[in-house]
Amino acid sequence: MEPLEYQGEQIVVGQAGESYMGGPADAARLIEACFEHGASRLLLYPENLSPQFFDLSSGDAGEVLQKLRNYRIRLAILRTPALRLSSRFGELLADEAEGSYFRLFDGREEALAWLAQT
Repeated sequence: MEPLEYQGEQIVVGQAGESYMGGPADAARLIEACFEHGASRLLLYPENLSPQFFDLSSGDAGEVLQKLRNYRIRLAILRTPALRLSSRFGELLADEAEGSYFRLFDGREEALAWLAQT
């Protein structure tokens, strides 16, 4: 994961094709990367997370998002053509749309702009 300054905000960006998480317990790696770079924002690719993250029935997404929220870390994920969401993941996205901690984006610039908002 690498730091990026965008519109005056520090954002930690995952590398495409890299896996950082096998499960919710590995959320600490994301939090540590943010602390290391003085950031409270993350931009990740689907492959940076466990495949179970996108299966709402696993509970992984809720657990990871709660851990990030506890540290006030915002997460944007770049949607890729290979990304498969569980049938109920849309409900999570709808719930999260009311807050400011998690979004799924089709484009990098759109994701960075959202993350840079305070």
